[in-house]
Amino acid sequence: MPAHDTRLPLSRRGFLLASTGAAAALALAPAPAHAGARRPFGRFGSPAARLTPQTLYVDPKGRGDHTTVKDAVSAATGSGWTLVLAPGTYRETVAVDATRTEATWIGASEDPRDVVIVYDNAAGTPKPGGGTYGTTGSATTTVQADGFTARWITFANDWLRADHPDITGTQAVAIKVQGDRSAFHHCRFLGHQDTLYADSIALTSFARQYFSHCYAEGDVDFVFGRATAVYENCHFRTLNRTDLAAAPYGFVFAPSTAGANPRGYLVTRSRVSSEAPDAFYKLARPWVPSSDTTARPSLVVRDTWLGPGIDAAAPYTNMSDAFPWQNQRFAEYRDTGPGARITVPENRPQLTAEQAESATRAAYLGDWKPWQGEC
Repeated sequence: MPAHDTRLPLSRRGFLLASTGAAAALALAPAPAHAGARRPFGRFGSPAARLTPQTLYVDPKGRGDHTTVKDAVSAATGSGWTLVLAPGTYRETVAVDATRTEATWIGASEDPRDVVIVYDNAAGTPKPGGGTYGTTGSATTTVQADGFTARWITFANDWLRADHPDITGTQAVAIKVQGDRSAFHHCRFLGHQDTLYADSIALTSFARQYFSHCYAEGDVDFVFGRATAVYENCHFRTLNRTDLAAAPYGFVFAPSTAGANPRGYLVTRSRVSSEAPDAFYKLARPWVPSSDTTARPSLVVRDTWLGPGIDAAAPYTNMSDAFPWQNQRFAEYRDTGPGARITVPENRPQLTAEQAESATRAAYLGDWKPWQGEC
């Protein structure tokens, strides 16, 4: 089994329940002692003891340079800024444009449950002035800049279908990442449909992204996009649904890799668990968007534990019959668990040992090594 947090993850539904009746913030977990009133920024300095001239401190209680992440991003013009976020819930949408390169965001308590950036737009949510947000516009956080790093932060979208039965565009993105060399360590991504959008800035841009010791949950296509992305020691959890009477409830991965890109998503030393009944989820389906019908979605899942929530007999399905999953680049290698049982071999394409030698983080990420140093 890969290394993982032994505590039961507090799901998006869990933190919504925890916040019922609380107008101020989502009570995810008690803050550690070093994140208390005297030291809201932990070991990462303070406005009075700034780590570097390009470090800004954010605290909703007013003990930092800014009370919102959006204001801190606006102040951090140019390259190389660090934002240290004190524990709290930041209910806002945030965008890091392409000019704000080499940025680092740090959750000061070093526990992602304590620092939450959350909003509740969906694709079908009406926009002021007319129209709707669409999938991309629904994102709570959008990162377009290269060289972005985040540690110990929860990115969430708490829009719920049950609260909006009139809205059919139910995609609700927690974060959309488009920049090259984007790294997330010990972060959480909470939503239901289209939670984690690992993408690129343009069709011809092969953005590399790395997710280490992260947690992502959802139901429909909740990890999706065309980035070259490595997910290492991560935990993916599929949610239960009361609005559907039969399987499938959803799909974990929906890559949309460009045909010219040799590498899409690599999931390694990770785990997939579920709140739903056994075999009610597919592992993946290929997304060939109308904007790029030449896409050839790519996904390798290796050395990963697949729980009973995954349909072992038929883990893949089509998003469109015009682009069958068998024509895409899906493969597995040395996976374990009840969801990894090979009962119908033609439905479980496997890498050879020789092919697996090229399915590594180093091969996918090239000269960028985000696992080195502090992770």
